Amino acid sequence: MKVGITGGIGSGKSLVCKILETMGYPVFYSDSEAKSIMHHDKSLKAELIHLLGNQAYLDGELNKSYIAEVVFKTPSLLNQINALVHPRVRNTFLDFVSTNLDKPIVFNEAAILFETGAYKTFDKTILVTAPSDIRIQRVMNRDGVSKDHVLQRMKNQWDDNEKMALADFVILNDETIPLIPQIEEILSKLNP
Repeated sequence: MKVGITGGIGSGKSLVCKILETMGYPVFYSDSEAKSIMHHDKSLKAELIHLLGNQAYLDGELNKSYIAEVVFKTPSLLNQINALVHPRVRNTFLDFVSTNLDKPIVFNEAAILFETGAYKTFDKTILVTAPSDIRIQRVMNRDGVSKDHVLQRMKNQWDDNEKMALADFVILNDETIPLIPQIEEILSKLNP
């Protein structure tokens, strides 16, 4: 069974995935894989340079601040970047699944699972949510960025209510309700 895990920035989806890993479940991290592919896939590098210009990479490294600035000014470029990156990530995930055929469930963590329509390729989906103020504070602390920066990034993602309408399961990560019992309840419904 393939299960997608998603949530807005700062929701704590990575924490939920780390807990699943400690429970023995394989987890594929789409966002980390996308970054790795953007750094190491030579043909993708060439395509991104063609799309965004030579400044897309500096000294062979992805120029994230430049790309963020360009995408902010021309939002349609994000769709073009995603169209180049997402199929490669999807193929890597399929390889990951094939190496974990002995596992009853394989999880895939992805920030924009619903926004891209990728949720349709999973057997089930889990949405990790948290109140906006907690999410903002987490990202400010984690990334050392301003509140405005976090709010801008949040605007690029769907609202939790939109995602809840599509999710099979929801985990609330509000720092008061324990995560493990919520995860265990979902696992009891997923495992045959």
